[in-house]
Amino acid sequence: MNGPPEDKGTEPGGDAGLRMSPEEMRALGYRAIDALVERWSTLPEEPGWVGGTRAEIDARLGPPASAPETPRSADAVLDDAIDRILPNAARIDHPRFFAFIPSAPTWSAVLGDLLATGFNVFQGTWLASSGPSRIELEVTDWFREWLQMPEGAGGVLTSGGSVANLMAVAMARELAGNPPDPVVYLSDQGHSSLRRGARIAGIPPEGIRVLETGPSLRLDPEGLREAVLADRAAGRTPILACANGGATNSGQVDLLGPLAAVTRQVGIRFHVDAAYGGFAALDPRGAEALAGIGEADTVTLDPHKWLFQPFECGGLMARDADELHRVFGERADYLQDTELGSEQVNFGDRGVQLSRRFRALKVWMTVQTHGLAAIREGVAHGITLAERAEARIRSAERLELLFPASLGIVLYRYRAPQGVDADRLNREIQEAIVQGGYAMVSSTRIEGVYALRLCILNPRTRWADVDGVLERVERLGDTLVADAMEAS
Repeated sequence: MNGPPEDKGTEPGGDAGLRMSPEEMRALGYRAIDALVERWSTLPEEPGWVGGTRAEIDARLGPPASAPETPRSADAVLDDAIDRILPNAARIDHPRFFAFIPSAPTWSAVLGDLLATGFNVFQGTWLASSGPSRIELEVTDWFREWLQMPEGAGGVLTSGGSVANLMAVAMARELAGNPPDPVVYLSDQGHSSLRRGARIAGIPPEGIRVLETGPSLRLDPEGLREAVLADRAAGRTPILACANGGATNSGQVDLLGPLAAVTRQVGIRFHVDAAYGGFAALDPRGAEALAGIGEADTVTLDPHKWLFQPFECGGLMARDADELHRVFGERADYLQDTELGSEQVNFGDRGVQLSRRFRALKVWMTVQTHGLAAIREGVAHGITLAERAEARIRSAERLELLFPASLGIVLYRYRAPQGVDADRLNREIQEAIVQGGYAMVSSTRIEGVYALRLCILNPRTRWADVDGVLERVERLGDTLVADAMEAS
């Protein structure tokens, strides 16, 4: 019987220029790991931020070039990556990186990411990834327990909170029957991804209702009720209220239990964006602040924040896991072999990605390697340092507390004397600290007031790191004020 010739390994493949020998792979891999360990070991002595304008980066890296037709030395390429490219970025895991939201992964998580990448796991279907999918079920069930969500709740890991928030809005719209005039309610302290997600999900601009929080920075449950009833009376269809489980701006947590009660009474869904603060539930102070989070219909989480994972690792939990399948599940002829029954979860049917990486491995390896007690201690450490920073600011004559410590975030500024522009002064202080290289700090606004912001999340941060920033704020403020007085 005629057929294709048997390939005994003598016929050349198309990968001749893409292969490396085992010896070459090991040598490069060892060099890469050595570079990572060296970086981790010396990070506290490095600046908290390195960057530059496009012109400055082009000068450091050389002008953009066309893709090479012929190969370069793999060692030279690795040298460029380690020595020239990767150092030109914020050290988000630096112990004195207090800007935006830090991310301080464990080494176990880094190895988990390396293994998931090297094994090239496609985790869209159970058929392609039964072991990895079983681990994601286990990890998301841990999340369910930590948030005190009921049996039957479940989730899916995503690239980050932005996608999870988009999914939550899309679920509300779909499960409401795609009404022509939907309304979604957000806090004025809500993350920008909620507004973006609402737009992408097809909520019209007039249906994105941003509610003012006032000095408390919290959604008012009764104010939400009144807004929903007013919109319903006007013929609109309220579908979702979004609350903060740790606002990015201030760390403030909305009154989740009362808000959950109101949404049930008025018949709309309740989403909690806990991308920043959700895993603070592992600490008693965080659990108290987040009371009621388990009553939400959906919750956004970001393990790459307070669960000490590398980017990207977000997640969406749903009170009823079947809702994820009802909204995002799709059937295709070319995937008919993957329909193995509900016990074998196809995670591609729980979210927007069919092609998805094995994100749960790094979370699983972190918890298994270090234990939950160590993670709790890491979370508690950030909360405690922020509370200590608040006390230090309150007692300092030249510093002004703008909002008390909440889940690791403190808002404050240098107290400008009369006649000195406080916003401009504090902006100059912030820029000087960043350019000086000691730490990376950022700013925000609270009720229109320019604020310096400390976000303390890294378990490798020490009190000396925090106090060092506050001392520099005082010293720089004194110098700038003296210069301003002399100039006037």
